[in-house]
Parts: sequence; C-alpha cells; structure tokens
Amino acid sequence: MPKGTPSSVVNKLNAAVVDTLADPTVRARLGDLGSVIPPREQQTPEALAALHKAEIEKWWPIIKAANIKGE
Repeated sequence: MPKGTPSSVVNKLNAAVVDTLADPTVRARLGDLGSVIPPREQQTPEALAALHKAEIEKWWPIIKAANIKGE
C-alpha cells in the first residue's frame, strides 16, 4: 500500500487477506503453485514489511553486481 495509507485501511485489508488465507481451498491452490503461507500470527503488515526488507537486502547486491536493470 502507498505510504501514508490510514492504518484502519491497512488493518481492514490485512484482515481480509488473513481470512482468505485461512480458507482450505485457497491454501491448497497456493500450495500447488509453490507458495509458502506463513503461520497466522506472522500474517501482519509488520511481518510483511520485515520480509520485504530482508529480501531487498538479500537480492539487491546480486542485482547490482549483475547490472540488472528494470524494464
């Protein structure tokens, strides 16, 4: 979500996503696609931000070293 999005909106959307990820059919389909669904207590905006930060820190040096550019 864009920076500055009201926390009430973030929380409402997060609740909808958490509910959706609890559905067995959705979980099965995402599993079939290779997705790993974190435990419910880790399905928070803060946990997603931490994961995003960790992925950037992991991959950015590789992207930079390989001189990969966005299109």
